[in-house]
Amino acid sequence: MSSEQWAGMMRGDESYAGSPSFFRFEAAVRDLTGFKHIVPTHQGRAAERILFAETVQRGDVVPNNTHFDTTRANVQHDGAVAADLVIPEGLKPAVLHPFKGNIDLERLEALLASDARVPLVMVTVTNNSGGGQPVSMSNLRGVRALCDRFSVPFFLDSCRFAENAWFIKQREDGYAEMSPRAIAQEMFSLVDGATFSAKKDGLANIGGFLAMNDDALAARCRANLVLTEGFPTYGGLAGYDLEAIAIGLVEVLDPDYLDYRVRSVEYLWEKATAAGVPCVSPAGGHAVYLDAKALLPHLDPLKYPAWALCNELYLAGGIRGVEIGTVMFGTVNPDGTEEPAPMELVRLAIPRRVYTQSHIDYVAEVIASVVPLAARLPGYRIVEQGPWLRHFTAKFEPLA
Repeated sequence: MSSEQWAGMMRGDESYAGSPSFFRFEAAVRDLTGFKHIVPTHQGRAAERILFAETVQRGDVVPNNTHFDTTRANVQHDGAVAADLVIPEGLKPAVLHPFKGNIDLERLEALLASDARVPLVMVTVTNNSGGGQPVSMSNLRGVRALCDRFSVPFFLDSCRFAENAWFIKQREDGYAEMSPRAIAQEMFSLVDGATFSAKKDGLANIGGFLAMNDDALAARCRANLVLTEGFPTYGGLAGYDLEAIAIGLVEVLDPDYLDYRVRSVEYLWEKATAAGVPCVSPAGGHAVYLDAKALLPHLDPLKYPAWALCNELYLAGGIRGVEIGTVMFGTVNPDGTEEPAPMELVRLAIPRRVYTQSHIDYVAEVIASVVPLAARLPGYRIVEQGPWLRHFTAKFEPLA
């Protein structure tokens, strides 16, 4: 975090109710998003849990461009189906497209016109599970039009709204002269509510929020919040965390910060591709995504190639990545068999305002050192797993 955020934390007020820190947090979120109701939560998944608990019923279908892991798990935990409707280019790592995170509007329209019960539509910006790829403003406008036509609420998973705004500024016609803040405000103006993890584009250590305009839904969500998070003016957070988020939401939209942030990721992407490692292209906003399926073709997806690559990067140089493949997003059938995920990716998310170019160069060197070993890497099998979000707690052993 910045020195300004640390300074702000020193004035954090820890009153149980009515803390001035909450009102500064609320003002910062409202100025950015324009939403009437701001509900603080201890992190993004808490916002998701509350939202879906109050909107989703068993048998419903919740469409998204691509649900992230906690989003999907919360939808499924409430008995609903999490439908991923990203455009076809979003499932092809090597294909270049300026907005690979876009939701497929034709498929969304077909779903909304069907007999399926759709309590809300959600779009994730940027599309984390699909390579940190952005969503265009025109695509968001298309979703808004469909939601209006079918009278369905539209929510944004806004964890990386600032990076998405930067890509719109760089790539979409008509936005080059607009500030990232103005673009972000336009994005939020198109939706009925949003979930947010402040550990991403809040530049904070913890926290999040659930925001919306619907009075009745907000009342239910606040009542639910009290059950597990805390009073509605702190939501499971310390006052000093509310201060850090309020400042971070301003700093994250600084054009110099976003330029440096996105360019750092692109630099690592260039190094990795130059070393012969297939990656999701173009570079994402917060991470480089290595294509383990293409790098380790000798491993069947059910032998978890992305997990194998994650492990090797850690053994080779202490690089901690995360598998976004069959362990995270595969389907486990009632008989215990598995269906693989569409892609086998390794996400190398770059900490904000931490790494120097030397750090990035070191990561690139470790990636390059793994390439000659790729054909010899073993697959893995799961020896222990939980019923939800298994990739958080599963234990593995190598197959060879």
